[in-house]
Amino acid sequence: MEWLWPVLAAPFVGSLLGVLIRRLPAGRPVLWARSACERCSHPLGPADLVPLVSYLALRGRCRHCGAPIPAFHLGIELAAIAVALSAVVSGDDGACLWAGCVLGWTLLTLAWIDAEHLSLPDALTLPLVLAGLLATWLLAPAAIPDHALGAAVGWLALWAVAAGYRLARGREGLGQGDAKLLAASGAWLGWQALPWVMLLAALGGLAWAIGQRVRGYRLSAASVLPFGPWLAAATWLLWLLGPASRG
Repeated sequence: MEWLWPVLAAPFVGSLLGVLIRRLPAGRPVLWARSACERCSHPLGPADLVPLVSYLALRGRCRHCGAPIPAFHLGIELAAIAVALSAVVSGDDGACLWAGCVLGWTLLTLAWIDAEHLSLPDALTLPLVLAGLLATWLLAPAAIPDHALGAAVGWLALWAVAAGYRLARGREGLGQGDAKLLAASGAWLGWQALPWVMLLAALGGLAWAIGQRVRGYRLSAASVLPFGPWLAAATWLLWLLGPASRG
């Protein structure tokens, strides 16, 4: 039954992820500022902050002003549960299961922030690199060289692409956050997985862009599109596929 604990923890983690997603891009304090209604700014009490339960009990409305509570809060908590369940279904257990959940929850946060703000905060990407190397050292110490090389190659590869694009076009094409996120992918999966990460991320981004065109959105060479969500999704998928994809 050890698999149950990450699933039970997931909605509480999701609540924390929601705080990160809302506050990090805005530069607001994360840990020492009380949660409040986004409409009336009334501080929320413990009964308002129970993941899933509070939203359903209040029927999605603030108990103080009656304003609708953004569905984002319910969505991120459900997404965090989905991450934990997918890690469980993949067959991981023990420390590997918890490591996978930490990876998945962080990738979820980064993907959400990048989709909304076109930003991948260093406060999440850099610790994720270190966490990947630490997890490798604890779970598969013989693979440390491959994963350390993966972190270096991942960062250098996208840094070089971004520098080349900037030199050729005179403007930014990829942010440094993407390079740091790919470094995290290399730290968690090993350098052997990086071509697959890039291929899957590129295919995901291309499919999304085609879908946008089909829906009538006009895209051009100057359009700014988030790449982080696709890097995150590719990394998570390859992690779930198991040790064979992790170098």
